[in-house]
Amino acid sequence: MALQLGDQVPDFTQNSSMGDINFYEWAGDSWVVLFSHPADYTPVCTTELGLVGQLQDEFKKRNVKTMALSVDGVESHKGWINDINETQSTNINYPILADDDKKVATLYGMLHPNSSTGNTLTVRSVFVIDPDKKLKLTLTYPASTGRNFDEILRVIDSLQLTAYESVATPGNWKDGDDCVVVPSISTEDAKKKFPKGVTEIKPYLRMTPQPNK
Repeated sequence: MALQLGDQVPDFTQNSSMGDINFYEWAGDSWVVLFSHPADYTPVCTTELGLVGQLQDEFKKRNVKTMALSVDGVESHKGWINDINETQSTNINYPILADDDKKVATLYGMLHPNSSTGNTLTVRSVFVIDPDKKLKLTLTYPASTGRNFDEILRVIDSLQLTAYESVATPGNWKDGDDCVVVPSISTEDAKKKFPKGVTEIKPYLRMTPQPNK
């Protein structure tokens, strides 16, 4: 069965560019972004891993740890990291799983069913996992399109906000924008709960300034 949103993700122990990792222990009380790659020394993924290296301060602000995965081995990863650091002006200080036995790729449904390379090609997927090890977001990208990590950070902002406040975030929302009052709260109760104000556009569409700002 494919992982669904809200499922508890599988634990695993796997070798990586930073040694053996038990996923649950490594994640601890942090959020996690786990993102997969079809192979080492691939051009689009080289830019992506470099970008995640450059964005580490932004991830840390949000209590997020990052972990990449490729089905190549540790020595290949180490050589690739040297290339990433050189070409992307960064320092990769997060682990790349060496999933050469495809254990994690199989657990998380990352293997491309129509791969022409003997079903060893991992889909370019992103998994956002909360501190309870629950799956909160999945995204899958084609090989030709680099992932938008600004969008991934935006979604994490929304997930962390809506986990603790009775709001949802509208289309194109970014941190600091007005939020949607969830339907389960009446307008009367919302006005008490959100002292910054509630604007009723329709009975089912109420907006309020972001509560935690």
